[in-house]
Amino acid sequence: MRRSLPGHPWRVLSAAAAGVLAVPLAGFLAGPQPASAAQAGCEPVTQQAAADLFDAELPDRLQHDQVPGAVVSVVSGGATVFSNGYGTADIEGGAAFSPASSMVRIASITKLFTWTAVMQQVEAGRLDLDTDVNEYLSTFQIPATYPEPVTLRTLMSHTAGFEDWIIGTAARSAEDVPPLGEYLAANVPARIRPPGEVSAYSNFGAALAGHIVADVSGEPYDQYIQRHILDPLGMGHSTAAEPVPPALAADLAASYDSDVTPPERVPFQFDKLAPDGSISATADDIAAFMAAHLDEEGGGGILAPETMALMHQRSFSADPRLDGYAHGFKEHTFNGHRVLMHDGGWEGFLSALMLVPDCELGVFLSVNGTSAGEGVLEVMDVFFDRFVPEQERQQVPERSASDASTAPAEPAAGFYSPTRRNESTTERLLTLLGPRRLTIDGDGTVHFRSEKWTAAGDGTYQQVDGEEWLSFRTGTEGRRYVITDGPSFELLGPIETLPVNLGVLLAFLVAALSALAVPVAGGWRRVLRRQARRRSLTGTWRLARSLAAGAALLGLVFLGLMLVTVLGDTGDYIYGAPVGFRLLLTLPPLVLAGAAAAVAGTVVGWRGAGASVVARVHQVWLLTGTAALVWFVWQWNLIGWWSV
Repeated sequence: MRRSLPGHPWRVLSAAAAGVLAVPLAGFLAGPQPASAAQAGCEPVTQQAAADLFDAELPDRLQHDQVPGAVVSVVSGGATVFSNGYGTADIEGGAAFSPASSMVRIASITKLFTWTAVMQQVEAGRLDLDTDVNEYLSTFQIPATYPEPVTLRTLMSHTAGFEDWIIGTAARSAEDVPPLGEYLAANVPARIRPPGEVSAYSNFGAALAGHIVADVSGEPYDQYIQRHILDPLGMGHSTAAEPVPPALAADLAASYDSDVTPPERVPFQFDKLAPDGSISATADDIAAFMAAHLDEEGGGGILAPETMALMHQRSFSADPRLDGYAHGFKEHTFNGHRVLMHDGGWEGFLSALMLVPDCELGVFLSVNGTSAGEGVLEVMDVFFDRFVPEQERQQVPERSASDASTAPAEPAAGFYSPTRRNESTTERLLTLLGPRRLTIDGDGTVHFRSEKWTAAGDGTYQQVDGEEWLSFRTGTEGRRYVITDGPSFELLGPIETLPVNLGVLLAFLVAALSALAVPVAGGWRRVLRRQARRRSLTGTWRLARSLAAGAALLGLVFLGLMLVTVLGDTGDYIYGAPVGFRLLLTLPPLVLAGAAAAVAGTVVGWRGAGASVVARVHQVWLLTGTAALVWFVWQWNLIGWWSV
């Protein structure tokens, strides 16, 4: 399934499990040597030098992380200087990885093709980066939640302000994939912050841009990409179509859940948001795409030189001193060099594409196992340390009109959530499960994401023993942000923090467990035949007691089952919420109904109930505890199957 990619851009995921031995292939496909020497401050990349590095580094790392295989390509000076496959592309069939023929699913790297298509249509005069996207939408509209409109520029910089979601974004068959426009119209996400305030990665935004390209060009998205990007670049072994066309299907590499033993093959997943991740391509074909984007003077044959240069300019940064976005490319500073990159994960594939314009260098790496950890992924660190030697950090372009207008702020301690989050569905619960705590020492040192950050004196903070930076910003409505060279984070309010919610749940659990006293007490009275006392209790009071206890115990069952669900295997949720999960969400409304009826019965039957003081106090405690649970499920959108 699709994954968010924190930290170093090529460190897509980290895991450890079993897999198969990866063995380097005997040969590799290499293009001509670069005609000129590498740029000043960059080491020349030759076929032999790249082969020596990857042949020495990748096989052992694949074996250590138990990943079936990998494929890599390197572009330097406008030519493919190295490409090779390592290990196995198909465990069952025994096919070795080939950079020329093994197709991998590049996932979110597809977005770079979508953004390139947007720039082609800007160049053609059919689109404008700063026009309200509603001007281009004919069958549905983006709600005007804020005065500022959503534009293509904000879509490309992931600053449109959309919430994110995963459930139901994939399908098992082509028949289960609705037309792109219909799916987008039926699943417009909530706008949870003003456009241009801060970046929050959005798959919907990329799909919306691809849909707009298809509409204004009159060509379906996959056909447009084929005709206007893949064919002109000679990418004959690549496609944006799902499923992969029959002529190419046999060359599609398999991917594996290699976190289990033996590795399990991940079936082909259809992307309902196709422009965000549908492309399958070979490493050699991706090399052609990288070479085109490194050819700023010629536009690579797919864009005019001035359009290509514009695309590579910074389009957004919440802090101009930190990395931002360049019309869809994520900026990253490595060894002082500005890198334009994107990565992605889909099925069991993990991939990264990185361009270093000042070195005329590009590198692509893809692996086909989920267990790729620091061992495999750090080979990119080794590559950059070898061929992109350290220099003083490049001068950051001055803030443009499209940069964020958020004001600098002092650091604020508390719990922070990634700005890529959900607000309106059950997936909001993930905000509670994954906060990052930020603390501040007396000397001003910031502790965040398991790292120390020291003040640089200009409002920025540098990572101790690292080269990443962060700063603090205040947005609209008092929102507080941590801005990093990677993702951004938003300060959570007290009621959204884990400690407060754990306290609420603890109060409920104590009350719910005490509810067992109600049926136990009733049974004890029957055993002792204390019918006289029982007859003194009114029917209304006994019913209210039973309803309160029942609601609390039902809530306890719900929490237990929800915990099992969250901690279990949720991989299939990408196809949609299972029936069992939807049925589970019917329990909170029953709890709410039972508690409401218990409250009414308690109020009506309070006088003359014949109940002891202890019973009355316990009834109030039961209802208070159940109210705490009701608040929790309301807070995290867990009331009813319609919340999915």
